[in-house]
Amino acid sequence: MKAYVFPGQGAQFSGMGKDLYENSALAKELFEQANNILGFRITDIMFEGENDELTQTKVTQPAIFLHSVILAKVLGKNFNADMVAGHSLGEFSALVAADYMTFEDGLKLVYKRAMAMQKACEQNPSTMAAILGLDDNVVERICSEIDGIVVPANYNCPGQLVISGSLEAIDEACEKLTQEGARRALKLPVGGAFHSPLMEPARLELANAIEATPFKNGNCPIYQNVTAKAESDPDKIKSNLIKQLTASVKWTQTMEQMQSDGLSKVIEVGPGKVLQGLFKKMDRALETESAQTLQ
Repeated sequence: MKAYVFPGQGAQFSGMGKDLYENSALAKELFEQANNILGFRITDIMFEGENDELTQTKVTQPAIFLHSVILAKVLGKNFNADMVAGHSLGEFSALVAADYMTFEDGLKLVYKRAMAMQKACEQNPSTMAAILGLDDNVVERICSEIDGIVVPANYNCPGQLVISGSLEAIDEACEKLTQEGARRALKLPVGGAFHSPLMEPARLELANAIEATPFKNGNCPIYQNVTAKAESDPDKIKSNLIKQLTASVKWTQTMEQMQSDGLSKVIEVGPGKVLQGLFKKMDRALETESAQTLQ
């Protein structure tokens, strides 16, 4: 079975999507539609922008979404997924690519999500840290013992878990996890504690927008971050999507579940190769590919 997977924040780079825009009439049309929806020329920043412009939350999230979804649309009949999944933001890309919602509605939700997260970050100074070389249960235990907000946020692959929380709690957790034998406890250059209780204001804001967005039956099951299980019921998908901002991204569990459900090949749709790398860490023999090569 073939899975198409969609990356999240951090995969952006200057020049992303430019080849699509220049070589596909459909891509150009969709990018221009996105400029109109957003009210600014995000394509100028994607194609020519400096790194600091690309890392602004209001740009990063819609930019990665657009690169991924437009690439999927350009593939046309070559996009033949048996299953899809997306890492954090990528879940929105996956939902549009698999026809659970429209391109326009997906972009509006992603932009709303980006702005709500930015606001939540400004309200609560917070951060994230990557913990390498420890079992998940050790990281979970240390987080639970700290007096303050710090939680497992991204289960990326075995031995790689990102934690999220207040500045003080993250510092304390990094110190204790290093003492426990972590190979690295590295604070990340992010503006806030994504996938933690500190994102609750953003979750509430986004929940109303998700509820108001029409979802339909898609082309294949989506493995959602919150449950790591295949889902195809639009109402359940909405419910899980609303929980996503304050819940952990269960990517390790998603990869394991996909494999037990018969996964044979992974195609990453969007900028970068991060997700292919995570699948390879789990199973070196698994066939992986970038959607860029399928155009």
